[in-house]
Order: sequence, then structure tokens, then C-alpha cells
Amino acid sequence: MNSILSLLLLLQVLSAPPQAPTPGVETKVDPIPDIALVPLWTHQFRRPVQAVVPPGDDDTVYVVEQPGRILAIEHGQKDAKPRVFMDVRPQVHDRHNEEGLLSLAFHPDYAANRRIYVLYSAKKPRRGVLAEFTVGEDGNSVDLSSERVLLEVDQPWGNHNGSTVLFGPDGMLYVSFGDGGAANDPYGHGQDLSTLLGTVVRIDVDGRDEELPYAIPADNPFVDTEGARDEIWAYGLRNVWRMSFDREDGTLWGGDVGQNAWEEIDVITRGGNFGWKPREGFEPFALHRGDSDPDAVYIDPVVVYPRDQGISVTGGYVQRGESQPELEGVYFYGDYGSGRIWGLRWDGTKMTANREVFHRNGLFISSFGELNDGTIMVCELHFGTGKGRVYAIRPADGSGS
Repeated sequence: MNSILSLLLLLQVLSAPPQAPTPGVETKVDPIPDIALVPLWTHQFRRPVQAVVPPGDDDTVYVVEQPGRILAIEHGQKDAKPRVFMDVRPQVHDRHNEEGLLSLAFHPDYAANRRIYVLYSAKKPRRGVLAEFTVGEDGNSVDLSSERVLLEVDQPWGNHNGSTVLFGPDGMLYVSFGDGGAANDPYGHGQDLSTLLGTVVRIDVDGRDEELPYAIPADNPFVDTEGARDEIWAYGLRNVWRMSFDREDGTLWGGDVGQNAWEEIDVITRGGNFGWKPREGFEPFALHRGDSDPDAVYIDPVVVYPRDQGISVTGGYVQRGESQPELEGVYFYGDYGSGRIWGLRWDGTKMTANREVFHRNGLFISSFGELNDGTIMVCELHFGTGKGRVYAIRPADGSGS
């Protein structure tokens, strides 16, 4: 999510008429229908920032609350009441709007090893902590004494924490880190391969390298680059707020929060440099002075949208599975500030369709999630009250399951 100061632009955003993001091309071949959001539960969560399910198990959804709790709630029961699965509030620092317990991932072999991975903010020094925990013998709650810290990344300011944690189809753990905060990337982290700030990292949590609590995959792109962190998978990113893998083709999608003008959606590729801060979106960034590598090749965004459409992009998911056939293959993404959701189609090399499919003033979209049957969830986090619900995406015409 963007800085708290960006919310001052909210009134301007909410008063703007609905428009499609630019650039965008909608085709008649692959129409993208409007959608509806259906509440999964009547319960309102406290600052929900993610909804996750274990591999192969949709019976329970785990909702991450930013102050430091994970609540487990029964799926399919609208009036269900959640139980506490994990509570690390004493060690989580959430003073800034963008700090807190930010992401959860279940190990691909969770049914056997009961291991989970979280990223949270800590203080003294201010930092992001990637940690592994094990669920206790009862299977209902996390054993807090089992914490194993994998990575700690110093965070100069309280914003731009990035912080999606997820496993790829290759079994590796991917984590996004923001550029360190403030504004305009004052330390140039985005183009600095010696830091994990402004990157997506990829590690093997099932292995161990010498003096590391994890292993570096041998095919990571910068393992032989002098001065570069071996963990880096991609860089030149400002603040990737939510990533996801397309379960069908393995494409890694991310929403990168912009600075002054453009929000962007990226396909995050091995070794890719996504241009921050020499550029924002497709354009040169006005406050950048010079380029440490004038021959750099930057990866273009899939799509961008301007500030009259929103102020903080939230990356989403590609609809897969049989639950919503009308939506199959559509990548849904949204904006935290404007309550807009868009759908786009991608043919593997370019965007073939893109349109706004939902808009509700006052809907603060903090995250998307995905059930194992392919249903896409949407978390709302109301900035003023701190409360929010979790919804399922359905076709607006009422079809689908």
C-alpha cells in the first residue's frame, strides 16, 4: 500500500468518473464481464490484509490481520466465527499505516510438515522479518516457540514494505520487498543489487547453505554477479504490493505501487529490471538524476493507470478452475484508494483486453486471495475504522457457483 499521505488524494480520486485504465485494448474475441463481490462471512475483521488457504484444503480460510493476528474461519458458513490461529502482536511493529503482520504462506507440503511462513515488521532496528513457524500438535494454532528467522531486511522508513510471501510452482519461496520508504527512493535502492530492498527474492526454505538458514537456488539470476545479493530474482521495483502465480502457466504477476503519476501491473521475470527509479510506468521519472547504468534494459509494465483512477495498486490473481467459467483466464487487480477493480487478458506476450469491471466508492481493496477451487477473494480494509470483510468475486449476472 502507498504512504498514508497519499490518502489525502482520496477525495479527488473518488470524485473522478469511472474510466478504463490506460493504455488498454478491449477485444470482442475475449470479453471480460462485469463482476460482483459477495461477502463470504458476516464477520468483520480488524485490518485484514490477506486471505489464504493451505494447499488442497478449502475448509478453512486464514485471514491475516495487520496488527499481528491470523484468524481461522470456516469456509462455506456465512455466520461462522473465527478462532485465533496465531497471535504475534507483542513482537509486531505496526505504528506506520504500512507496517505490521503483512503476509502468510503455507508450505506446499503443509499437510505433512505443518510449516508456515510470515513476514512482519519489527523495530529497534526497524526491519522486515521473514520467519518460519510450525503449527502445534493440536493442529489448530501456531507454536510461537518454533519461530525460525530466515531473513531480516533493514527498513529505513515505515512505508514501502512490499511483503507478499508465496511459494512458486517450483517449490521455492518468493518474497517482495519495497524500496525502503520515504519518497523518490532517496538511497537509490531500486537499482542497487547489493540490497534486497526494491526486489523480489527467491530462496529454498527446505535447504541450507553455509551460514544461511536457507539455500540459494543455483539458477537464481545473480549468483555469479559480483556485489549482488544471490537471493534476488528481479529488481527495479518500488513497492510490489501483492504478487501471485498463475496456477496454469506459472506466470508471476505483481502490482507495483507508483510515486507521482502511474500505478502498474508487471509480469515479474527472472533477472528482470523493472526500471524504478529511472522511470515510473512507461515514462522517465522526473526526479531521477542520472542513471548508474545507461545501457540498462527495463521491463515494460503490462498495463498502467493514472492518478485519476487510483492511488495505490493492489495486485491480484488470474481466474482459473471450474467455479467461474465466464471469468476463466482473466487477471483481476484493483486499487486500494478508489475501490476500482479491473480485469485483463494476457496472451503470454502482450495484453489483449483490459477494462474496469467493478467500482464502489469507499471499498479499500487491501488484497486478493485464491481458494483451491479457483475462486478469487477480495479483502477490504477501511482506513478510517480499521474494519473489513472478505468477499468472493462472482459474475455480475449471477451465474457461476
